Amino acid sequence: MLRLGTEPRGEYLVFERAHAVRKLVEEVALVKPGENVVITADTASDWRLVEATAAAVYAVRGIPVVLWYETRRPALDEPPRPVALALAGADVWIEYAVGYTFRTQAHQQALAAGCRYLCLTGMDVDMAVRTIGRVDYPRLLELGTALQRLVTAADQVSVTSPAGTQLDMYNGGCAVLHSGKLADTPGESVMLGGQIGWLPVEESIQGRIVCDGAIWPPEGLGVLRASVELVIEKGVVRDIAGGEDAHIFRQWMSSFDDPHMYRLAHVSLGFNPGVARPTGRIVEDERVFGCIEFGFGKSRRWDARSHTDAVVLRPSIWLDGTLIEQEGHYVHPELAEICRAMGLPGY
Repeated sequence: MLRLGTEPRGEYLVFERAHAVRKLVEEVALVKPGENVVITADTASDWRLVEATAAAVYAVRGIPVVLWYETRRPALDEPPRPVALALAGADVWIEYAVGYTFRTQAHQQALAAGCRYLCLTGMDVDMAVRTIGRVDYPRLLELGTALQRLVTAADQVSVTSPAGTQLDMYNGGCAVLHSGKLADTPGESVMLGGQIGWLPVEESIQGRIVCDGAIWPPEGLGVLRASVELVIEKGVVRDIAGGEDAHIFRQWMSSFDDPHMYRLAHVSLGFNPGVARPTGRIVEDERVFGCIEFGFGKSRRWDARSHTDAVVLRPSIWLDGTLIEQEGHYVHPELAEICRAMGLPGY
């Protein structure tokens, strides 16, 4: 089981925790008086954060409802039926469960009913303080909007990394989503701030992805002990090479006996300044500042039996031949200026 948190004491970061959940509830989830806010957590969740979030919802005159259940398979398993039924009546749904339910039938039904969903799977107190409480959220959103605009305007994307990544792809006018935006639209999913994502033309994605940050699931991975190399042909994983971590990943992928698990489902850029390195909690590992992340399996376009995410650290990224990021450091003038305004080291 994924192990969360660095400090078990109840009073750990209690003041900072209160500040972080207030920002989450009021400034990110945009909870209004009278709204029904469902908080889902499993037995692997950090209960301190669950309680603090419920209190913050109540403080703004929202109606907090906490649903707590067993920890199920880590990705894309349906929640218990009573939980799914409750979600359909939520105005806002905040998910802390480690066994996250993003893109399940329960998730889709909640969105169809107009719920605003925030996926914060596996978040603990320490993570909430670093990635929300201590982050300049308006500037973070500004950085995401700028990255979204630059990637949208580009066709050819090339990626390298010190670990050996060499990947080329074409966007072909695809939509680029700012998944870390504010929860201001009914029926929409919102992720932790610090990520944009898109799916290039699948047949154009060619090369080698060398993951040196994190892969999760399977449960046997998380922070990688050694690099895992994925050979990509026309957007599909054709080979998985490396040591023990690669073996674990290869066995897990093959266990589904599903060819769609090997399809590249999305490309994402991570840029939350509260995440300096992978921790094993995928919702923040995808947002290591300056990383690029690749999802495989289930997507908005096709079904698959599960989904996994793989993180590459310190990438260099070219958009239509123009370098915007060099080994994890943004060099595009607009991006660098926003980073300076955020007070980030090295800018």
